[in-house]
Amino acid sequence: MRRFPLLLLLAIVSALNVTAQSGRRITTPAATTPPAPIQPPINPEPEIKSRPRPLTELLSLPESAWERTIKAIGSENFRLADFQGKVVVINLWASWCGPCRREVPEYEAVRKAYIDRDVVFIGLTTEDPRSDSDRVRRFLRDVNFGFRLGWADRELARVLMNGRNSIPQTVVIDTNGRIVSHWNGFSSGQSGNRLKTAIEQALIRD
Repeated sequence: MRRFPLLLLLAIVSALNVTAQSGRRITTPAATTPPAPIQPPINPEPEIKSRPRPLTELLSLPESAWERTIKAIGSENFRLADFQGKVVVINLWASWCGPCRREVPEYEAVRKAYIDRDVVFIGLTTEDPRSDSDRVRRFLRDVNFGFRLGWADRELARVLMNGRNSIPQTVVIDTNGRIVSHWNGFSSGQSGNRLKTAIEQALIRD
């Protein structure tokens, strides 16, 4: 009867040993670290942007512009050179231009104030006489524009605008052919006074 406890103890030890040898080792997989996001450089290279070229003021018209024949509206063709020695006011306009329409009465009042002076007022449309003739004539009937009127072809318009691609534009030239003032746009109640001031400056230079 004493051998029974010993046998039981041996059986228990043997069972524990077998269990230990057959057991699986549980391993925890190593944690993976996500890749760090790509960071922009601390001092990135500045983006190179092209800057618009500044407009250069037009001091005088080239000889080609003075001598260019201008197709007149309702009168004989003419050249700007026909009026050298006088103050020349050139207004660039178009029949579809709302500010041009509103500008005409103010400019007409100035023109009438200098009717006995050596000042020539010229209005040139930048439109095409082949396709826009009827529309231009309707515009002129509505606004009663008393300037000497003509068509500015592409080359003459390019020279007069000098990179300012908008209308209306006004150029005032003194008796020596120098440009006194050049501006674009219309300001109600102010454009007429601005024109008068530029004409007075041109006459003083005489």
